[in-house]
Amino acid sequence: MIKGINAGSGYPGVSMGTLVSEGTLLFLSGHVGTDEAGEPVTGGFEAQVQAAFENMGKTLAAAGVGFEALAKMTTYITDPSPESLAAFKKVRNSFVNMDCPPANALVTVAGLYDPAIKIEIEGVALIPR
Repeated sequence: MIKGINAGSGYPGVSMGTLVSEGTLLFLSGHVGTDEAGEPVTGGFEAQVQAAFENMGKTLAAAGVGFEALAKMTTYITDPSPESLAAFKKVRNSFVNMDCPPANALVTVAGLYDPAIKIEIEGVALIPR
């Protein structure tokens, strides 16, 4: 079970903490915006965000769960512009459980493993017993 914990006003659409119980934790490595061949997707930042979440969804599905099981994310981006943040939130909100969104840290970095990669998302999910 995952329960959002929010003390004070917080931020709309963000759980300031998540309480996990009754299951096993799945630690997700960084997922990036690549295609089936491992090449960076084209089409800009939003296309890479979409692909990163789709790739994470495949890992979650292989463990027998979906995004409802995601308790924590750490997101690394190379462009913190308002346009990029809006694109990230739009795509993220279409994947995660907005009734109990995962706790999330968003970190701006100078670069990722490939200069063409603009976002990387890692996470922790709860696999129910």
